[in-house]
Parts: sequence; C-alpha cells; structure tokens
Amino acid sequence: MKAILGLLTVFFIGFSAQAQDIKAKALLDKVTAKVKSYNNISIDFKYSLNNVKENINQDSKGTVVMKGNQYVLNFMGITKLFDGKKTYTIVPEDEEITVSTLNEKDETAITPSKMLTFFNKGYKFSMDIVQNVSGKKIQYIKLVPSNPKDQRKEILVGVDSKTNNIYTIIEIGKKGTKTTLTVNSFKTNQALPKNQFTFAASKYPNYYINKLD
Repeated sequence: MKAILGLLTVFFIGFSAQAQDIKAKALLDKVTAKVKSYNNISIDFKYSLNNVKENINQDSKGTVVMKGNQYVLNFMGITKLFDGKKTYTIVPEDEEITVSTLNEKDETAITPSKMLTFFNKGYKFSMDIVQNVSGKKIQYIKLVPSNPKDQRKEILVGVDSKTNNIYTIIEIGKKGTKTTLTVNSFKTNQALPKNQFTFAASKYPNYYINKLD
C-alpha cells in the first residue's frame, strides 16, 4: 500500500510540474507573439548590478528603440546603433566609433531585440511567484539554462499579466552576481524618423572610426 501511495505521490508531483511547465510555455509564447506584433518598440529601463560578496551595487538607466532587428541603444554614455547589417558603437568620451558586421550565424550574440525573446531556446522553465508592483500584477517565470557551462544559475522573467509585456528580467549568477533589468516605460508603434536606424558620419566630424572588418 505504501509503495502504491509513493508512486501516486510521484505521479501527481510530476504531473503538477508538467502542468506548470505548460502554463509557463503558454505565457512565454504570448510574450513572443506580442513582441512580434509591434511595428516598433521604445523602452526606458533601469539596470542594476549587485554582488554582496564583492560589495558591488550599481544602478544605471538606458533607452532602446527597436524595429525588427534594427535598434538604437543608449546605455552608460555609449550609443549602439544597428542598421540591419552593421553595428556602430559610439563612445563620446573617447570620440571613437567602432564599426562591425553582424555574424548572423552567431546565435550567442545578444541584441536588444533578443532580450525580449531570448527564452525560446536553451532553458527549462516553470511558473514562479506572482507580485503586485505599482498596481501591476507581475507573473514570474523561472528559467534554468540547459547548458551546464552557463554561468547563470537561474533567470526570472517578470511578465505584466495585463499586457503580456516583459516588466523585469532578473539574472542570478552562480558566483553571486545578480543583475536586474526593469522596464520603466514600454511604448509601441511610435512615429519614428526615417533615419532612426541610419548612421551618419557627418554627425561625428572629429571622431576616429575604427572598422573591425
């Protein structure tokens, strides 16, 4: 009898976990579909880096405008512009611009657009806690990297239950580092200038342009 009860317990726990995985997958699919439905996305965000052991506690703010795989990212005084083929990294402090070509076969390359759909490959996921943040109901999904060499222990993706947009992404490293990206403003389908994703060297007459390829 005990053996049968034990098997039933294992069965129901396994079934419950599987049900959670299905719910998590369904919610992530909604997030992906929502991202793909927008013509463009403009985000203001806060980025925090914390490590108690190393006594690190840093906060930064940034903005990013995305359309398809094109983007303009402003973060920590640096601008990165990707026009669909080349990436322009503009550093005003050094008056230098680095130009590089995107390797489309490199699946590990992180871009702002991937940050909203990165979870579609390479993770095991399950539903986590629900929190009320500033009147928003945020459903968290826990992601665990499938690759044992990944330096991240787990990632928590917080989804706004009303809009199905990502509100926050929390990465917890195996060595104690925790990074948090929080979306302060999420705007879509804005009227963007025609040259939004076009690099114009004339704007930077005194800059050194370093072409990597």
